[in-house]
Amino acid sequence: MLVVHKYGGTSVGDLSRIENVANRVAKAKEAGNDIVVVVSAMSGETNKLIEYANYFTPSPAKKEMDLLLSAGERVTAALLSIALQAKGYDAVAMSGRQAGIVTDTTHTYARIESIDPTAMQNAIKEGKIVVVAGFQGVSKEGLVTTLGRGGSDLSAVAIAGALHADQCEIYSDVDGIYTTDPRIEPNAKKMDTISYDEMLELSSLGAKVLQNRSVELAKKLNVKLYAKSSFIDNEGTLITQENNSMEAVLVSGVVLDKNQARVTLRGVSDRPGIAAEIFTRLANENINVDMIIQTTGTDGSTNLGFTVPQSELQNARRVMEKFDHDIEGMDFNDHICKVSVVGVGMKSHAGVAAKAFSVLAASNINIQMISTSEIKVSMIIDEKYGELAIRMLHEAYELDK
Repeated sequence: MLVVHKYGGTSVGDLSRIENVANRVAKAKEAGNDIVVVVSAMSGETNKLIEYANYFTPSPAKKEMDLLLSAGERVTAALLSIALQAKGYDAVAMSGRQAGIVTDTTHTYARIESIDPTAMQNAIKEGKIVVVAGFQGVSKEGLVTTLGRGGSDLSAVAIAGALHADQCEIYSDVDGIYTTDPRIEPNAKKMDTISYDEMLELSSLGAKVLQNRSVELAKKLNVKLYAKSSFIDNEGTLITQENNSMEAVLVSGVVLDKNQARVTLRGVSDRPGIAAEIFTRLANENINVDMIIQTTGTDGSTNLGFTVPQSELQNARRVMEKFDHDIEGMDFNDHICKVSVVGVGMKSHAGVAAKAFSVLAASNINIQMISTSEIKVSMIIDEKYGELAIRMLHEAYELDK
């Protein structure tokens, strides 16, 4: 069986943890598997490299930043390969370039365009354990690129797809996907399986276990994905294709996202094209807009509200203030949060949203905005009620059972 392992920054955080990973990889190899390992930089290393660059300028060139930041993963790959060799295993470390990963030219947030797996396949045929530096590739112009935060997950899934691996195991400091954050709700349960679509929703709504681009790619390539812990032995959670048994489960999980801010525009000119102008200008500043709500008045004006990540609120304020002739007033609120209910069972069960609204109403929690999809209901509420709402929803949908 060909298995791809991916180890995150906390799993390789120091030399003893790298040795622990080497022992885990060796055990998988002894079980008769062919192993490809994708590694992140040691925890804290990427931030340290960013600080080095910021010592000289707050806005270093992205091309140089890619070359700089890719070093962290190469260090880990080399150290893990050395650790495995010291234990008597034939291992080879590869950079993204050596592993055949080709990306576009978007520095610091590149997308993988293709992978030539020949070098990895040749090493596997020779019985070697292949250790690949994640998070990076090379453009067609020969320049080093990086894939953005969480990019090592993406590297692992793409490599698993290119090698037609039997499964891809993502190791971190948590042992799977839970019905909610166990730090908020101690009765949260680890799920044995979850569908790609549910995991995509959970990732995009604030769950931090898997990077959403990697889940999207796993679905596209039909890669069998496991979320596991590098510190304890258990089966973890399988992320896979949706099946009929999954629809029998009404709700799979509830998520809290505190990284939310709301922009409210009052007295917006009610003319064709005004919404397009507002959101085009926000898009041009790379401001990610999430939920949108509009109410039309009878006086030739309208009210418009939307949410953005907290880190982009000041940029959004700056953009909105340029519409001084089209907007009578505006408010900016970063004391909100988003609570979401996710489950493929929503497609075949009525009343899921109604139950969520009733649960919050019972505790006098006001819902400011609502967004729905086929398998999700998201609600904006005051930040101070976020954790209470999660606990109440978790109990209401009997996720602790």
